[in-house]
Amino acid sequence: MSAIRGARERARIEVTAAIKDEARKQLAAEGAAKLSLRAVARELGMVSSALYRYFPSRDELLTALIVDAYDSVGQAAERAHRTAVAETPAPARAGVHLARWVAVACAVRDWAIAHPHEYALIYGSPVPGYTAPQATIGPASRVGLVLIAIVEDAHREAGVGLPPLAEELRPEAERIAADLAPGLPPAVAAPLVAAWSQLFGLLSFEIFGQFDRVVEAREAFFRQAVTELARTVGLLGRP
Repeated sequence: MSAIRGARERARIEVTAAIKDEARKQLAAEGAAKLSLRAVARELGMVSSALYRYFPSRDELLTALIVDAYDSVGQAAERAHRTAVAETPAPARAGVHLARWVAVACAVRDWAIAHPHEYALIYGSPVPGYTAPQATIGPASRVGLVLIAIVEDAHREAGVGLPPLAEELRPEAERIAADLAPGLPPAVAAPLVAAWSQLFGLLSFEIFGQFDRVVEAREAFFRQAVTELARTVGLLGRP
């Protein structure tokens, strides 16, 4: 019985992967708003009722694709961070943490360029009629958690320069620090959230074509921009 069960599980994994692969092709061709379970089933030679046993609705299939995309870019960021840490063991100076920050940002950019349609799914326009469930929150946090870890390491090992913090923002900065980065002072936590959002703003401008005929040396421009973002969170505050 265990052999039969194992074969069924493998078959289910293979069919699930095939469904998601075909759905990604539809994303590339038509966009997320036009994703259709019937069209996916037709392309795979399945009847719709068979596909519904894997994904009962379009929204469940979309959620699976969204989670996969967040996990994929998160894995790229985490892998880049592990590699950078291995190459620059602690104790480290602030400049080393900057190098780790840039390495992670560049890994995220490489992923976005290699997966533009999946990037558009998670960072582009909302899909009409779709509301992301709680299951997407953890995967969506992975890149942000890597950036937080880098700044926390810098604060613990080398210190960070504290950016100025407007008094009217202090209560919100304290809330952000408590919720997202308890190991960081509020004056660092607030600009860290801004830097995270600006990182994806840079990527969106590049992936969606807003830099066309504006920025030609894209990689050099990106590296300079994310280095400046590092300044806003204090990574260059102390050698």
